[in-house]
Amino acid sequence: MIKTIVKTSTCLALGLFSLFAYSGEIVTDKSIGMELARDLADETITACRIDGYHISAVVVDRFGLIRAALRDDNASRFTLDIAERKANMTVMAWMDSGDFKKAREDIRPELNHIPGLIVMEGGLKIVSGGYNIGAIGVSGAPGGDKDAACARKALNKLAERIAFAFDED
Repeated sequence: MIKTIVKTSTCLALGLFSLFAYSGEIVTDKSIGMELARDLADETITACRIDGYHISAVVVDRFGLIRAALRDDNASRFTLDIAERKANMTVMAWMDSGDFKKAREDIRPELNHIPGLIVMEGGLKIVSGGYNIGAIGVSGAPGGDKDAACARKALNKLAERIAFAFDED
């Protein structure tokens, strides 16, 4: 009986050890899905239209990969690139791009030379369940504060969907 208990305990211990030994082999992440990203971009453009601005909105996932990109009919084509770069800056810093700009004015010139980044207001992080799941960048309104305000309106409108974007494990 004792031998059986010892063998069973040993097998369980080895099994648990092997799980921990290989736990880094598969990585799961929590990132924004396409439908929510699309709806955030659309709501952002709608919010800016109400204020009389024609903008582009780009939503990226937690890795800076584009999940949705929309350009309003009268927005310049350059606004898409600038919006993406603002969103990427937000992902890199994991803080809203305007806050990062204020906090790190000392390295702004260097960062603006890195492809895919720009230190300007208008990028906001997207958080769900305590996880940074993506970012939205906006460009085209007369000032980054107005870009950010449109994104904030969209985030507030879809706050319930964002809060329940995934189930906690």
